Amino acid sequence: MASVRRIRKGEPGHGEKKFVATGTYEGKAYTVRFGDANMEIRRDDPDARKNFRSRHSCDEPGPPNKARYWACKMWSNKPVSDIAK
Repeated sequence: MASVRRIRKGEPGHGEKKFVATGTYEGKAYTVRFGDANMEIRRDDPDARKNFRSRHSCDEPGPPNKARYWACKMWSNKPVSDIAK
């Protein structure tokens, strides 16, 4: 099971990326840093959500060891607080 959380101050990627996801996929451990730290997530705007999910092909997000998978998951209907702990 993968875990997603916000990047803490002092960690690699702080100030550059917003979230970090860690887990295993096909027996290999992975760490994915994704999301622009300086950009607002406008996922509550239906048009913005539709455009993002279309632009990133979120119907087929790929494997969980890729940033696109996690970005698409963040732009789903679930609240971000339920996805990122």
